[in-house]
Formats: sequence, C-alpha cells, structure tokens
Amino acid sequence: MNLIVAVNSDWGIGWNGTQTIVIPEDRRHFADTTKGGVVIVGRKTFEDFRRPLPNRKNVILTSDRGFRAECAVVAHSVAEVLSEVSGDDPDKVFVIGGESVYRLMLPMCGRAYVTKIQASPPSDTFFPNLDEMPDWSIVDEKNAGEHDTACAEDDMGPNDERRAVRFSFLIYERTH
Repeated sequence: MNLIVAVNSDWGIGWNGTQTIVIPEDRRHFADTTKGGVVIVGRKTFEDFRRPLPNRKNVILTSDRGFRAECAVVAHSVAEVLSEVSGDDPDKVFVIGGESVYRLMLPMCGRAYVTKIQASPPSDTFFPNLDEMPDWSIVDEKNAGEHDTACAEDDMGPNDERRAVRFSFLIYERTH
C-alpha cells in the first residue's frame, strides 16, 4: 500500500480544511499516479473534493456511522479498509489524506509519493516527517521545477501576493 501527499517545507499539508498551496503539476502527478487504482480518504478530505474521484475506487474512512456517499465505499475502521482493499493490487492502493488517515494508515504502507514544496505557509495539519524516521528513505527524486503561486495570506507581504515556489517529486520506501 502507498501514500501520496503534497507537503510544505515543515511537512504542513493543510489550513482550514484545504491545501495551503495548489500546484497544477502536482495535481496532474496525483491524477496520473492514482488513476485506475484505489484511494483511501478521510471524510473531511472527501467532502473537500465534493465528489468521488473519477477512474478510481474511492474508500472513505470515517467514524461517522451515518455517513453515506454515492459511488464510494464507506468504512468505519482500519480493519474495514484493509478488508475492502484486500483483493486490490497493493501497488495501486493509495492513502490520500487527511492528517488522521495518514497517521492511521502509515504503518501499513511501504511507499510514499511525496511532492515537497519549498515554502512554509501557515498550516494546521501535518504529515509525519519521513526524513526524521529511520525506517523511511528516499529512493527516487525528480526536481519538478518552479511554479508561480499564491500562498496563504499570512505568508505574504503587502507587495508579495505571488511568488515562485520550487517543488520536487520524491518517492520514499520503508526500509525495515
């Protein structure tokens, strides 16, 4: 099983329920990587999408027993998620957030696709820092480039509404 995430320099992943920086190249990378596979997502992140992601099996992990979603599977525990994806190709199963789902599913994952964004806008949700975990190491890195983007308002000066942000695509693998 895999994780896929875009993180800021401080491993922040969101602010007020959505991404802090959106990079179109990262969105394309996410779509290309997960297309035809299975995505495991928490209810809050799923609601941010407003609909199931197309061309993927969507599995929503929530503690809300009354939650229903059309064209998606709803699971109420990690065991239910694992049961639901047990017949799927593990190389095509991706945990896609949010923070609590990443933390719950990280022990079951062997690979993480990480877009590292070289900026630190304010964040209130974070992904575990894989660089500080001895059982994870980078096995592939592609410097994807630079994107002119707007950042969270608190990160901008009065004349600095847009700026270039560097980002890279990395693949981490569990080594132990």
